[in-house]
Amino acid sequence: MKAPGGRGFTALRLRMVEEQLKPRGISDPDVIRAMLKVPRHLFVKPSQRASAYDDCALPIGPDQSISQPYIVGLMLQALELSRHDRVLEIGTGSGYGAALLAELVAEVYSLEIDPSLSEKSRKLLSRLGYKNAHCIHGDGFLGLPEEGPFDRIVLSAAPQNIPRALLRQLKSGGRMVLPVGVEAQVLVLLEKTPEGLKSSELGMVRFVKMKGEG
Repeated sequence: MKAPGGRGFTALRLRMVEEQLKPRGISDPDVIRAMLKVPRHLFVKPSQRASAYDDCALPIGPDQSISQPYIVGLMLQALELSRHDRVLEIGTGSGYGAALLAELVAEVYSLEIDPSLSEKSRKLLSRLGYKNAHCIHGDGFLGLPEEGPFDRIVLSAAPQNIPRALLRQLKSGGRMVLPVGVEAQVLVLLEKTPEGLKSSELGMVRFVKMKGEG
C-alpha cells in the first residue's frame, strides 16, 4: 500500500482523533491538539507509514514498538499536564511520545536504554524543531536524579514492580503513569500526595518489558 502524501496524513490524523480517541473518552483539548499536530508517520519505518495512524501498535525494532494511538492519548490525558511541567519519560522508543510531550509541557527528559534508538530519536526530534525535548541514553530504572524532581513521569515499558528510584524523583503533587506487570499488565496512575501515594487502574495493556538494572 502506498503511503499518502502530506495532506493525506493530515486527514488520517483527523480520522485517528475522531474515530479512535474521542469515542473512547480522550477529550483533553491540549492532548487532542498535540495528536492532531505531531506527524506520527515520521516516527515509524517508511514501509509502515500507510499504517501509522491505524488503531494498533507498530514494531520499530527488536523488542520495541510505537504504542497504539489511543493508549498514548489515555496516558497523556491521565497525567493532567500543564505548560510549566517538567516531565521524565522512560523509554524514548521512536520519539513520538517525547514529541507529543514537547507540544504540551516546558521540558521533556526522555531516557532510552538503547543508545542507537536514543540517537535516532534525538536527531528526528531536533529536525522537527523540538528544542525542549532532551533524549538521553540511560537506564530507566535509575531515572535522572540530577534533573529531578519531576512534575510528571511516564513509562512506555513495563517493569514488574514500580521502580522506587522513580517515585523518589516525583514531586509532591506529581503524577506518574506506567504499565506494571509481566504477562498480565495493568496501566496504573500514581498520585503523590502529602497523605501518601494514591493508585488507580486505567485498564489492561500490553507493553514491552522494561530493560535495565531493576
